Formats: sequence, structure tokens, C-alpha cells
Amino acid sequence: MAISTLSKFTVPLANDQSSASQGLLMPKLQYRFRVILENFGVSTPRSELTKQVIDVTRPNLTFDDVTLDVYNSRVYLAGKHTWEPITLTLRDDVNNSVSKLVGEQIQKQFDFFEQASAASGIDYKFTTKIEMLDGGNGASVPTVLETWELYGSYVNSVNYNTLAYATSDPVTITLSIRYDNAVQTPNGTGIGTALTRTIGSLSTGGGI
Repeated sequence: MAISTLSKFTVPLANDQSSASQGLLMPKLQYRFRVILENFGVSTPRSELTKQVIDVTRPNLTFDDVTLDVYNSRVYLAGKHTWEPITLTLRDDVNNSVSKLVGEQIQKQFDFFEQASAASGIDYKFTTKIEMLDGGNGASVPTVLETWELYGSYVNSVNYNTLAYATSDPVTITLSIRYDNAVQTPNGTGIGTALTRTIGSLSTGGGI
């Protein structure tokens, strides 16, 4: 069978939309990633956090609805946006490396012994990076396909989870991380891309 038949493994499109012969693009795979927390906690290095990650959620974005009531109808506009917190699950190690860094970050936000809070956000906020990789390792250095950079991050909640005699699973710590803004890099490939801002005067869409 001719190899060219593999170009048919996709959705057929009109000739004016795409090439008649095309292949199916390789998807990004969920397990090829790493998470880096910059300025998290106090101690260094922070690489143990990256090595002990179990899973992480990618950012979710929601726009508020602005409703304009007009004659017989309604028009909807996008209002202020909200970045939903991400969830990061970590394995808790026997050296307490993870729990120590998590504890330090929580203490930066609020000193539970002295009952003293941080003076300002810049005193405890950190940067979260979620990098999607191509599967390379060792001599074949991995290529970063996409990076989510979450600015102004802080721990919104921490769950030290459960202990149980009836399981062989590792102990985990789950963090909910809130952040001020998120950008996709490399620049020009997603959120954060510079676009020409158009100025109009109508609230309706469709180029009217």
C-alpha cells in the first residue's frame, strides 16, 4: 500500500481551504510537561517541586456578561475577565522537601506563629510556569512546545490530603493557585499575542 494513503487520515476540506493531500497533526500529550514555580517559598533549590508534580490543570478564563436590553431583543458583550485558579498536586517526599517549601510559601503569605500577615502582594507572590514538552530527554534535549506563564501567583488553598491503611498510594499535597494574569509563549502563538486593536462604535457583531 502506498505511503501516500496516510495523508487521507484527516478531515477532508475544500481545495480552497487546504491542500488536497495532508496529514494529521501530532497532538500535544498530557504527560509531557513540567511545572516550575519561581520565587516560591524561601529555600533553594526549588527543583524538588518540579520533580514531585503529579498533575496540574491548565488555566481557565471566563468573561462576565454585559447585557444591553434593546427593543424586542438583547445584545451581549464581554465584560471583565476572571482567571480561574489552577490545581497542582505534589507527592510529599520523605525528606520533607516539598512540605518545607509549601510551608515556607504559606508562611510568606501569613505567619501563623506570630499571626502577622504580609505587608503587600509583592512580598509573597510568585510566577508559575507550565511547560509542554515534545518528549525529548537525556542527550535529546526536550523542546518546549508551549509555556503558560502565570504572573502574580499565590496559594489560594492547600490540602494535605488523607492517610489510609487500605492504600499503597503516595502521600500528596494539593495546591490551589490563584494568579493575576496568564500569557502563552512563545509570543505570537496564543494568549498575549499582539493584535491590531480595532476601534468601532457599534455593540453588534458580524461586521455590521
